[in-house]
This record gives sequence, C-alpha cells and structure tokens, in this order.
Amino acid sequence: MHPRTRQALLALPIILLAGTSISWAGSQASVVAFGWPLFGLCGAISFGVNWLLFVPAFVYQTERYFDLTGSLTYLALITVSLVFGPADPRALLLAGLVAIWASRLGVFLFLRIREDGSDGRFDRIKPDFWRFLMSWTLQGLWVYLTFSCALAAMTSSGSRSLGAAALVGVMLFLLGFGIEVAADRQKRSFRKDPANQGRFIRTGLWAWSRHPNYFGEILLWIGIALVAIPALSGWQHATLVSPVFVFVLLTRISGIPLLEARANKRWGGDPAFRDYTERTPALIPSPPH
Repeated sequence: MHPRTRQALLALPIILLAGTSISWAGSQASVVAFGWPLFGLCGAISFGVNWLLFVPAFVYQTERYFDLTGSLTYLALITVSLVFGPADPRALLLAGLVAIWASRLGVFLFLRIREDGSDGRFDRIKPDFWRFLMSWTLQGLWVYLTFSCALAAMTSSGSRSLGAAALVGVMLFLLGFGIEVAADRQKRSFRKDPANQGRFIRTGLWAWSRHPNYFGEILLWIGIALVAIPALSGWQHATLVSPVFVFVLLTRISGIPLLEARANKRWGGDPAFRDYTERTPALIPSPPH
C-alpha cells in the first residue's frame, strides 16, 4: 500500500471525528427536525452530498465538479436550515450572506477549471480511491466547519433581535467580499492577457498583498461570526472555530503555503520576484513601497 494511501485511511476517521465533535457542540439548543437536532442533520447532509458526488467523479476520473459541489453543499445546508429551522431575521441575513459568497465562489471556480481544463492538485490523487475519497470527505468537513457558527445561529431554538454586532459583521463581510471578488478578477484578467504569459501578478490589490483574496475571505467569515454570536449559547460557542479554521486552513495548510511553494519553484530565481516578496506582505494588505 502506498504511504499516501495509508495516510488517507488514517485521516478519514479523524475527519469524521472532527465533524462529529462540532456536530455535538452545535446541536446543543438546536431545533429538532425528524427527531434529530437540525444542526446535526445538516452535518450528515454536508458529508452525504460530497460522498454521493464522489462516486461519478471517481468513475469518470474528473475533478471538474469538485469546487462546484462545495458551493452546492453550502446552498443545500442553507435551504434545509431555512425550511426546517426558525427562519428568523438573523437566520435570513446569515443565509443571504453565505449564499452570495458560496454562489459567487462556486461559479468562479467552476468557470476557471472549465477554461483551464483540469486542476493539477488532483493529478496524483484521482486514481487512488482512498485519497480521492478523503479529498471529498475533507470538503464535507470544510463546508460544515466553515459554516458552523452561522449554521448554529440559524438552527438555534432561541432568538434575539439584530443589533450592533450584526451591523459591524455585515460591514466586515461586504469589505471582505469586495476584496476577494476584486482580487480574483484582477488575477484572472492578468492571466488572460497573452503579454503576461509566464509572469507573476503584482498590480492592483496584489501590489498590497501577495494573497489579497485570502485576506478578503478571512475577513468576511469574521463578519459572519459577528452576526452569529448573539444567537449562540453554551457549547454552541465552540462553533466559533469557524473563522479560526478558515484562517488556519488558508495560512498554514492548503492556501498560502502551497501557492508560495509553487511560486518560489517557478520564479524563485527572478530578482524581481524576490524583491516583490520582500516588499509585499503575504496576507494583510499594506501600501506598496
């Protein structure tokens, strides 16, 4: 057995344990649907959707619908929580914010992979059943954990009126969302220009940060957490791991580290690139100098 296959087999129960733990915490004070806490049911749906779509993805050896599935999972959880939950003003606000983000990101990533033809991250993973399954299972956990504090608020049996925290949260969301959208569009336009073939971007927001899109995403999830906090109680506060999880994932695991390593491999010998990395912060934007 390949060592990475063995790692995938070891990772699967850990991923499920993490999902079960956050499910238990978020289910405290959750409304009940079909005899089960609605928050916990949403967790089962998150994994179930990804496992279901993993089957044709493995059979046809394609990752084309991987990112789109992530967005569809968010939308499925939003729909279930609104249909069977209290659907109060806070729930509707959180549903709207997350739906806007998930829809935009899903369409953007799907169009990108359709234009590029493939996602190099999956080249070695797709043929291995367990490693490919782990990727889809991890996406189920990613959706559930990232959405957890908003979902706990949306499915909470208690309700509180919107206040100042919600206003600040919405403002942070709009700022972060705007930064992420602008950064993604700038980079996509840069790559489409034949004159930029083989070059790295350092204009627009990318002159202020090497990863402004990730900064925007972290900011918007902090905003969503601020909207959700007043509706949480007891163990539900454990779901505030959501923005922490996003930060750790993007800055320590699959985001910045992977992209930085790829960029260094490609442009590490270019003095202009070294000057760019020395002058430009990795995440938090700072005026170019």
